[in-house]
Order: sequence, then C-alpha cells, then structure tokens
Amino acid sequence: MLKRFFKKDEGFTLIEVLIVVVIVAILAAISVPIYIQYVEGARASDPQATIGAIYNACKMYRQDAGQYPVDLNILQQQEYLEIDRATMDQWEFQIVGNPNNLEQIMGTSTERMKGGAGQVVIYDVQTGKFTGYGLPSDNSGE
Repeated sequence: MLKRFFKKDEGFTLIEVLIVVVIVAILAAISVPIYIQYVEGARASDPQATIGAIYNACKMYRQDAGQYPVDLNILQQQEYLEIDRATMDQWEFQIVGNPNNLEQIMGTSTERMKGGAGQVVIYDVQTGKFTGYGLPSDNSGE
C-alpha cells in the first residue's frame, strides 16, 4: 500500500529535452536558408517572365525596324509589348545595348516589391542566362 503513495515521478529528463531542442535547432538552421532561397526564387520569377517577353518583343521590333529598340517605351508605344500594372509597380526594366547590339535586359525592384528595393535580375543576351536576385550564384562551386 505504501508503494502506491511513493510512485516514481515520470517525465523527461533535462538531457532528453536539451537533445530535442538541439535537433530542432539544427533542422531550423538547415531549412530556413533553403526556404528563403525558395521565396526569393518565386519573387524573381515575375521579372524573369517579363524579361523574356521584353526580349521577344525586341526581336520582333528588330525584324520590323532593322535595329533593336534602345528604350522600353518604344516597345510599349508601338504595341510590341504590354506589361501588367502590378509587375510595373514592383519592377523597373531597362534595355542595355545599342540599336545594333542588344546586350542585357535588367529588372530592378522598387520599394513596392516585398523583397525590398534595389534587387536586380539580369538577362545576358549573349549567354542566354539569368543572374541576380533569387537565382543561384555561379560561385557556389558547382
């Protein structure tokens, strides 16, 4: 009868709780940077799609006019290109090059983009590759 009153306390020891906390911290340290890269990549998909549309519009303009446009407004005024208002609120686009040679198309984020102002996505026409915000860097050792 006395054994019932002096039952051993059951529960987790301090060491067991600390081990669980350390494991959760390690998992968070691994997953948070991956999640942040994923979110940035999702945010960068909008300017990438728009830059692709700008590049195609530049090629069509060149076929018709014999040279590349030097300003995005030319493409919009002559109805080669229409960019969504929401995209234009969050990103500013620029064509880099001259009428004979299109070098790059750049998108720079405004303060209305959730990732912050000043983020840059660049499409290099010569290599056909995107670089910048939300994209894996080439110096990662791959």
